[in-house]
Amino acid sequence: MSEQSSSVSGPAAGTEPAPIEAVPLRRPGRWIAGVVVAVLVALFLWGAATNDAYRWDIYAQYLFDRRITAAAWKTIQLTVLAMIIAVLLGVVLAVMRLSPNPVLRTVSWVYLWIFRGTPVYVQLVFWGLFPAIYKQLDLGIPFVHQFVHIDLQGINAAFLFAVIGLGLNEAAYMAEIIRAGIGSVPEGQTEASTALGMSWSQTMRRTILPQAMRVIIPPTGNELISMLKTTSLVAAVPYTLELYGRARDISGANFQPIPLLLVAATWYLAITSVLMVGQYFLERHYSKGLSRRLTARQLQALADAQGKPLPPGRGGGDAPGGEAQ
Repeated sequence: MSEQSSSVSGPAAGTEPAPIEAVPLRRPGRWIAGVVVAVLVALFLWGAATNDAYRWDIYAQYLFDRRITAAAWKTIQLTVLAMIIAVLLGVVLAVMRLSPNPVLRTVSWVYLWIFRGTPVYVQLVFWGLFPAIYKQLDLGIPFVHQFVHIDLQGINAAFLFAVIGLGLNEAAYMAEIIRAGIGSVPEGQTEASTALGMSWSQTMRRTILPQAMRVIIPPTGNELISMLKTTSLVAAVPYTLELYGRARDISGANFQPIPLLLVAATWYLAITSVLMVGQYFLERHYSKGLSRRLTARQLQALADAQGKPLPPGRGGGDAPGGEAQ
């Protein structure tokens, strides 16, 4: 009798138990913290909007001033040209650092030691004094014939020296980023390339560097954004036609430094935001295949191969592993 009663009182054979209704935990602390932060932010914004020291009328007057927009364009030019020099020279320095030639390794290490060990502001001051150190520049065959003679004191090349100073400094950091990206590629790739008869330089160009881009791109985007803000130091050259230098010159004429600083900060923030969006899509492009999560197309192909319908909620949408449908 006991066995029969237990079988009757228990769940019927073949039936599933009722699903458990999960109730999320209540966390009042999170709501209280969110309310406090929102109130503090609102108070700060209200105080800034009603503070006469900010002079929002002057801010609105100069935000799209022709001189400011031209200076913003000069800042972008400085950033792009300096980063081009930094990336190209960084690749050369990284390859030299990994070269089996001890002379190339030593020269690369000394370059990184000097340019990473001294402040960028000091280096820019040095480039500003370059015409005083080297009064003329001769290009040609040493002690035989000079093809080009350039009088450095007679030219106004502050923009050029600013680009060179920023680019050479950034090249030291880009070299380490590229070297780390190269080091992230498995050694089997190098061995496979050697087995195919590739030389060391061919292995770097055709096998290692293309695969290292996934690791190189994210920190390079950060360095590009950092370079945009570092251009505010080119006044040491001196070059004052970039964004911060132009805003400072205008504030020196109208004695309104606070709104002009806000104008410069707004433009820096706007350009940085555009660069961050570009960095996001570039990282997503190079991260394809990194995740094991299947895309909608791959899931559909797998379901077709197994002769089963695609589970609901699994189709559509984007995934890090590839392109979306």
